[in-house]
Amino acid sequence: LDHVPFGLVLGDDKKKFKTRSGEVTKLVDLLDEAVTRAKRQLDERMGTEGSTSQMTEGDASMAATRIGYGCVKYCDLRQHRITDYQFSYDKMLQLNGNTAVYLMYSYARIYSIGRKAGVAAGDLVGVPPSVGHPKELALVLHVLKFPEVMERVADLLLPHLICDFLYEAAEKYNDFYKDCKVIGDPLQNNRLVICETVALVMRTGLSLLGITPLEK
Repeated sequence: LDHVPFGLVLGDDKKKFKTRSGEVTKLVDLLDEAVTRAKRQLDERMGTEGSTSQMTEGDASMAATRIGYGCVKYCDLRQHRITDYQFSYDKMLQLNGNTAVYLMYSYARIYSIGRKAGVAAGDLVGVPPSVGHPKELALVLHVLKFPEVMERVADLLLPHLICDFLYEAAEKYNDFYKDCKVIGDPLQNNRLVICETVALVMRTGLSLLGITPLEK
């Protein structure tokens, strides 16, 4: 059993986070508010003209719960554990940057590629990844560091290292996806192997942080 120090969660006034009445904020209230805001954000996105991210009300509520809980957990865990940080719903629910929302949407995009290609994971067994393009190589080399990162996390008891790794993986994947066509390319299955591997690593990393990713 290891006892480790932690920093403080600060409010907008950069003082210890409390309610307006001066009471300690309950975690359940933070989570409920995060889910409410996440649902509002989803509704706005689905209501945008031309949006392709439509889902049923039940799916939207489930997604909002996962996003709301995930963003609160990730916001806390992505900080170095001895560093004080300022709590902000707006920042933790941003679609860009090192947030749970960004990682969850990135995972959903990766997960959907195999579905759109109509290729099952079992069909990719024995297929080598393509590493001829610089963006492919950079992504593959980064993903291969995952076991090493996990060893450091266990040794140093610093979960923010998982967050940093996942964020960089998502960034490198998006760079890869911009420059390397997947579906319909002669290297489709070789690149799908990369996609499946990144999805597996991200799913594992998010799970270790207590976050359930979205598949759409």
